[in-house]
Amino acid sequence: MQTVDLNSDLGESYGRYKLGRDAEVIPLISSANVACGYHAGDPDVIRQTVDMAQENQVAVGAHPSYPDRLGFGRRRMDMALDDVTNMITYQIAAVAGFTKDHRLHHVKPHGAIYNAAAKDRELALAICRGIQRFDPQLPIYGLSGSQLIVAAKQVDLPYCSEAFADRAYQADGTLVPRSQDGAVLTDPAQVAQRAVKMIQDQAVTAITGERVPLRVDSLCVHGDNAAALRIVKALRKALADANIKVQAF
Repeated sequence: MQTVDLNSDLGESYGRYKLGRDAEVIPLISSANVACGYHAGDPDVIRQTVDMAQENQVAVGAHPSYPDRLGFGRRRMDMALDDVTNMITYQIAAVAGFTKDHRLHHVKPHGAIYNAAAKDRELALAICRGIQRFDPQLPIYGLSGSQLIVAAKQVDLPYCSEAFADRAYQADGTLVPRSQDGAVLTDPAQVAQRAVKMIQDQAVTAITGERVPLRVDSLCVHGDNAAALRIVKALRKALADANIKVQAF
């Protein structure tokens, strides 16, 4: 039986501002990427999200980002590499502090820093160093085939190759920018069918029609996608129908 990890970016509410339907999504996934307070989230939200994940036997990961709350971490910033390393360690610790006697499961960079590090080896290495400083055995989730995965291999950091169920791909294996039409997929049936094919074929069809090989250890659905709950439900059914088991990486 094939297996796949199903992860979602969660804990992105802040104060009185609510984003996503975390309480409904969490029981349907196997891994949660919890915002660390830099692009979204706050101490109360982190605690609540970690508690919900643990109550549902869902693996807890940290979801660090650029310090860009206004832009939701989706704007690239010009930062010294040492500052990036320190920032990553700091944010991981913020989430790990709420895991009690459970070990943090993974780290997945968020938004602009994730996409930038997919192409920039030095930035990817700075992120990996920040993770290693906290725990050299803590896996990083990175875009399949990207520089994040290359950097993790280079420094012997455990890694998980991630694919996206609800995002369109470019021919080079990177994600289509959100500013482009068709970048974010919202039809649950379409996303579910596409995801199953990605896992079975270990490949995806780019927005321009090319077949792009990729490794799918984990599949992400964005928690801030308006259709996230319907997509996850459709995904779970489609995966079960295809005899693909959902379990943490």
